Amino acid sequence: MTTVTLVLHLLLALILIGIVLLQRSEGGGLGIGGGGGVMSGRQAATALGKVTWIFAVAFLATSMALTILTAREQASDSVIERIGSDEAVADDGQAGDGGAESTPLDVDDLLPEQDALLPPKTE
Repeated sequence: MTTVTLVLHLLLALILIGIVLLQRSEGGGLGIGGGGGVMSGRQAATALGKVTWIFAVAFLATSMALTILTAREQASDSVIERIGSDEAVADDGQAGDGGAESTPLDVDDLLPEQDALLPPKTE
């Protein structure tokens, strides 16, 4: 279901981009000087304007649907619940040796030798 909604969402996005690019500019960037807009009393007079609103509402609906579907899928998986389970570690490929205990790393093993940090001596 999520895949179908995502494909529909992407198609709506492409169609919406195309419709917006087809519209006639009424001057001024960002709607300045056009006289009309969302907040004005003038309604969309052209068919292209009405189609733009329809696709914009459909795009918003698929956006919300994708958010809800993803939230439902992620609700069953909790990172905190998976911390203690051996299955989560084995699924991630971290414990391929059957869950054997690993030895902790010593900090001194991670640091380079002290002589390696000093510049070479000249004789």
